[in-house]
Amino acid sequence: RLVGMLKYFRNHFVSHLTECKRRRSRLVSKDGRCNIEFGNVEEQSRFVFLVDIWTTVLDLRWRYKMTIFISVFLGSWFLFGLLWYIVAYVHQDLPEFNPSANHTPCVVNINGLTSAFLFSLETQVTIGYGFRCVTEQCAMAIFLLIFQSILGVIINSFMCGAILAKISRPKKRAKTITFSKNAVISKRGGKLCFLIRVANLRKSLLIGSHIYGKLLRTTVTPEGETIILDQVSVDFVVDTGNENLFFISPLTIYHVIDKNSPFFHMAADTILQQEFELVVFLDGTVESTSATCQVRTSYIAEEVLWGYRFAPIVSKTKEGKYRVDFHNFGKTVEVETPHCAFCLYNEKDAKAKAKAKMGYDNLGFQLQEVNETIHTKM
Repeated sequence: RLVGMLKYFRNHFVSHLTECKRRRSRLVSKDGRCNIEFGNVEEQSRFVFLVDIWTTVLDLRWRYKMTIFISVFLGSWFLFGLLWYIVAYVHQDLPEFNPSANHTPCVVNINGLTSAFLFSLETQVTIGYGFRCVTEQCAMAIFLLIFQSILGVIINSFMCGAILAKISRPKKRAKTITFSKNAVISKRGGKLCFLIRVANLRKSLLIGSHIYGKLLRTTVTPEGETIILDQVSVDFVVDTGNENLFFISPLTIYHVIDKNSPFFHMAADTILQQEFELVVFLDGTVESTSATCQVRTSYIAEEVLWGYRFAPIVSKTKEGKYRVDFHNFGKTVEVETPHCAFCLYNEKDAKAKAKAKMGYDNLGFQLQEVNETIHTKM
């Protein structure tokens, strides 16, 4: 029993390491994130990210964006508070200078750095002045008031616009588009097909939807060059084509495995030995915002089930409504499937040749008996 337990844990550990290695080697995760990093980027290329500051801010994660948001506002308030304190210090408005009774300060009721910070906050966020206000005594104070007001509007516009733009990005709409965890290979319409299922979890449609795929694998050219992540186009269609999908209910899209397909030379017992990654893309326009979004997912050899089809998911109720049961969204049913596409096409060719060699019955032909008399001379 102890030996059996050790063998079980060893197999479990090996399978876990294999699974971790497979996840690391995956280019696109199931939720569409790309597993790639850039190394040895020149410093001049890094400066380009600061030139395109808007896209850089939009691509930041929320924790970094909120840190920048808070830091920019607090930093600008403190910086201008320090400038207001310098104005009061230069004009000798502070209590330590013991101003005379008829002294008119640049800013009324600034007694130190704290009160200068509060006045800066009131000015930039346009709260309104009650206890502190600028007088006409100092032209420098008036200029600083105008400059802070204009800069405050710019900061508010940029930061609030960045927050709103990140919230409304179509990438979030892509979260409500889901693909089946596994892909299947089975016959459809007399042809061997690679099938996946995709669903729109919202009732709003994606306008002008278009779906396609890229098969990623390592290939070696006749010249001996090894190409990592070599891309091969894979066409996906539904029964009405691959353009302008009517995405009101889950769709089963398929790729016909013909002689031009990269899956043509794969078989049921060899597909798990293949090293490939099929990345599927769905492009469309969000109906409510008219923004273009893209949804991505990927399938590797272990996630392709040969000889299965998807279980039915759409039914009609007694009230005449169509019901989508997402409990069966990823379920598969085993069906009879050819061992490989090459076998299927050979079988079809053999049947076509056999049929060509056979005769054809003429239904209009009538058989008549003829009596023949044999004369024999003696």
